[in-house]
Amino acid sequence: MRNLDQYNITQAVIARFAQTPDPRLKEIMTSLVQHLHAFAREVKLTEAEWMQGIEFLTATGQKCDDKRQEFILLSDTLGLSMLTVAMNNDKPAGCTEATVFGPFHVEGAPHIELGGDVAQGAKGQPCEVRGTVRGLDGAPVPHAHIEVWQADAEGKYDVQRADCDAAQARGVLQADAQGRYHFSSILAEAYPIPDDGPVGDMLKATKRHPWRPAHLHFLIKAPGYQTLITHVFRNGDQYLDSDAVFGVRESLIADWLPQADGRYLVEFDFVLNPAR
Repeated sequence: MRNLDQYNITQAVIARFAQTPDPRLKEIMTSLVQHLHAFAREVKLTEAEWMQGIEFLTATGQKCDDKRQEFILLSDTLGLSMLTVAMNNDKPAGCTEATVFGPFHVEGAPHIELGGDVAQGAKGQPCEVRGTVRGLDGAPVPHAHIEVWQADAEGKYDVQRADCDAAQARGVLQADAQGRYHFSSILAEAYPIPDDGPVGDMLKATKRHPWRPAHLHFLIKAPGYQTLITHVFRNGDQYLDSDAVFGVRESLIADWLPQADGRYLVEFDFVLNPAR
């Protein structure tokens, strides 16, 4: 087609995808073009503004490395990550709700024996974590695979520390035959997401804070059940209602209770959804 203008270019671009063999890819690309073009028209996007957008996306990619995923931060802070999680984890009542994965999960975290210390030298007040993994029918899920990771008392994950050459405040453990788990760790504290890059610039420009409420990350899986990716949030945190990545769910909030020996205790039971 020749003589393209602002009125007919959208349909011309969509037509170029007509022969896409994968129907799902065709659907996604068609809708993407429609919405991108509608966005540009709605805000009357200027060439200078779009160049700024390109530079922002370029800088976001350049900030990524093997320890930092700036695009996940961008997705998180725009609420797109949580929207995708919510759409794809519409579970029956009674199941533990899912929330955002976040950018700090690490494959190959060390195995921790049940009851062991996940902190592994990370700074923070000592804390005990325990609970049970069950199915929707209430039956224990034996030997569930549990991954846990968290920030330290200074609000940093081990992968954010240049001087940390070993895993800290993360580990992999296995529930017992009755679905019970317990381990030692450190008190969860609120922390800011990394804001020294393009995402941080976006937050500053829009007068948003970068803080996440205190939480523990969990990834739990077992044969016959859907994998659960979630957090447990610390009750009373000042950022529960303004989480920078929109991940808080009321059902995921728990009390960290001070104990007589100076440690904290948090108890949380997980309910897994049967696999489809």
